[in-house]
Amino acid sequence: MSMKQKSVLTVRQIVVSGVLGAIAVLLGVTQLGFIPVPTAAGHATIMHVPAIIGGILEGWVVGGIIGLIFGISSFLNATVPLFKDPLVAILPRLFIGVAAYFVYRGLRRWNDPLAVGVAAFVGSATNTVLVLGMAVVRNYMSLGVAASVAVLNGLPEAVVSVIVTLAVVLAWKRVDRRSSKARI
Repeated sequence: MSMKQKSVLTVRQIVVSGVLGAIAVLLGVTQLGFIPVPTAAGHATIMHVPAIIGGILEGWVVGGIIGLIFGISSFLNATVPLFKDPLVAILPRLFIGVAAYFVYRGLRRWNDPLAVGVAAFVGSATNTVLVLGMAVVRNYMSLGVAASVAVLNGLPEAVVSVIVTLAVVLAWKRVDRRSSKARI
């Protein structure tokens, strides 16, 4: 008697994880993931956006995988001690796409674009809060410094993340709907 075994990930989810993970790495390595903003930091990062997009489009496992890829890339390319610590560079990034997925899933039935935007904001805030929180726990910075970075850098990053995520996810969904209709 054979039982039909369900695979953990579909081929589509594996491909999306790989492509968005590669984009996250590319954004970091090429510095394209740093958007100039008029704050003390001078830039907002969007390297976590692929994890948010993956979580929204393909689920929490895919979002977690892309976050892992982003975290490992951040760790391997670190130039400051803070990100040479895997508990700061990798662990918090696992939750970016996971948080985005659950927020999106909870809100999508009321208003899909709003759900995408809120999920993007929460995914970005998850990155900021968990990375800075771990930096405080690991004694890389004080709580006061972390709070000021969160406000001055984290908020602009969240706004940029919402804009980029909305543009990509809504366009992706339109293309997906068109290709579904073409197959029928």
